[in-house]
Amino acid sequence: MWGKRDDMIVHEQSPYNAEPVGSALANADVTAIDTFYCRNHGEIPDISSEQWRLSVTGLVADEREFTLSDLEDRFESHGVVATLQCAGNRRAGFNAVRNIVGEDPWESGATSTAEWKGVRLSDVLDTCGVHTTESAHVEFTAPDVASEATPPQPYGSSIPLSKAMSNEVLLVWEMNSEPLPRVHGGPVRVVVPGYIGARSVKWITGISVQDHPSDNYFQTTAYHILPADADPHTARPGDGIPLSSVALNCDILDPGDGAAVSAGPLAVRGYALAGDGRGIARVDVSIDGGHTWTQAELDAEQSPWLWRRWSLVIDAKPGSLTITARAWDTTGAMQPESAAQLWNPHGYVNNSWPSAKVVVT
Repeated sequence: MWGKRDDMIVHEQSPYNAEPVGSALANADVTAIDTFYCRNHGEIPDISSEQWRLSVTGLVADEREFTLSDLEDRFESHGVVATLQCAGNRRAGFNAVRNIVGEDPWESGATSTAEWKGVRLSDVLDTCGVHTTESAHVEFTAPDVASEATPPQPYGSSIPLSKAMSNEVLLVWEMNSEPLPRVHGGPVRVVVPGYIGARSVKWITGISVQDHPSDNYFQTTAYHILPADADPHTARPGDGIPLSSVALNCDILDPGDGAAVSAGPLAVRGYALAGDGRGIARVDVSIDGGHTWTQAELDAEQSPWLWRRWSLVIDAKPGSLTITARAWDTTGAMQPESAAQLWNPHGYVNNSWPSAKVVVT
């Protein structure tokens, strides 16, 4: 479906939500389009490039409407290689602590990287004469209607104007040098590197500069970390901690949890990601429950918005083996150890130490 690999883990057919198996992400910095995860809240819109329009309103001197040809012809194009990660990535690890009801059990694959091409959002806002204030936010709206919202409504979100004016934030129409696929937001979406994927709104049709964050359900109520004892069904707008920057995270992509492997040298591979411009300083791997650690080899850093792949060859002895990893960022912060300490009713931001239990024969 939607041009994806046959081995995608499909959580929902409608709306389509699916992720690749972890090993499919382990081989390249840039994720193939047929492998890139999909996260949707409503039915996927069908908008042709010729029909698409973008309105820019609010705190601007000149409210305007743009076609795709306008963006292509009037503005310099730019590219960014950036990793997007769903806030629910690794939610399955929370289910092992306490079951999370009504949310897809994402594993390791709700994280993917692409080469994005389009125009800088800042250039479009500058053309419209944006009024810059410290408290301003930029709201993104789209036509996909989400029935899970209260009340049901089109998807929307917002980011601070200061982030919107950063060079890395793009309105994109190309993904991996191909026209942006419909399932990934085509003909045009916004990409907000360093922030959770929910802020990179697909099928974007409206931008509003305003003096407050979006009032949309997915900004005020969803994508908030609630206290562990809270009832998500009675959460009110503003409750909990709103999510923006991606949290420091890493994961083991290969071998997968439960795999059977041969004794001897075993290559362990994974990724590490630090949100909003922070870098990855180190990844450690343990095969003795965290008593001792060995530094993994990090691939060269190519961009502050791109994950860093890591690898380590260990000596696998016959029997059961648990591999654990942890990442450090360039501020000296390290991932928290336990998923139990992070559990929340929506299952967001499981950035605890990942582990893979394998059988060595």
